[in-house]
Amino acid sequence: MPEATYTPPRFPWVWLAASVSLLAGMAAWGAAAYPHLPDRIPQHIGTGGVDAWTDKSVGAAFTLVFVYAGVTALLAATAALLLRATPAAELPAGEPRFAVTSAAVGKRPATRASARRGAVSLLVLNFAIGLSFVVGNIVQWRTSTTSEVPWWFFLGMLVPIAGGTLLTLAVAWQDRGEKRRLGTS
Repeated sequence: MPEATYTPPRFPWVWLAASVSLLAGMAAWGAAAYPHLPDRIPQHIGTGGVDAWTDKSVGAAFTLVFVYAGVTALLAATAALLLRATPAAELPAGEPRFAVTSAAVGKRPATRASARRGAVSLLVLNFAIGLSFVVGNIVQWRTSTTSEVPWWFFLGMLVPIAGGTLLTLAVAWQDRGEKRRLGTS
C-alpha cells in the first residue's frame, strides 16, 4: 500500500501581501522623495540624532527599502519551509523529529495548526520590521539636513519589532506546549 503524502497547510498569502504592499509603498515614497533630498543624507542615527552623513545616492537613500526586500524574501521563504515540514504529530513511528526546514530551533511544528501559526507569526514579524523601517525613512528622506530626530523616533523603530518578536516567541511557546500535550517533543 502506498504511503500517504503530507499536504502542507495553505500559505498565508494575505499576510505576505501586507508586507509586499508596505514594501511597494516605501519604494514609491522613496522614488517621490529622492529628487528633493539634499546632497548629503543621514547614514547613521544614534541616540544623539544623526551622527553620520553620506552623499546622496540610490544605494544610500534606499538602504532600508533594499534591506526590507531581502528580509521579506527570507522570512517568506522560512514561512513556506515551515509549512512544508511534516508536523511531529503526523510522523510515522520511528521517523526523526528533527527538521531542517523548521524555524523553531530545528524542531518540527507539533501540528498543522501550529505550523500555520508559526508561518503567520513570521510574516507578521516581517510586517513589523517594515513598519520600523518606515519610521527610519521618515528621518532619512526628510529634506532638511538637521541632525535632530523626533523624540518618538527610537520608540517608533523598536516597538513594532519588539511586538512582532514577542508574538513569534509566544507562538513558539504555544507549539512547545502542544508537543508536550501530544507527547511528540
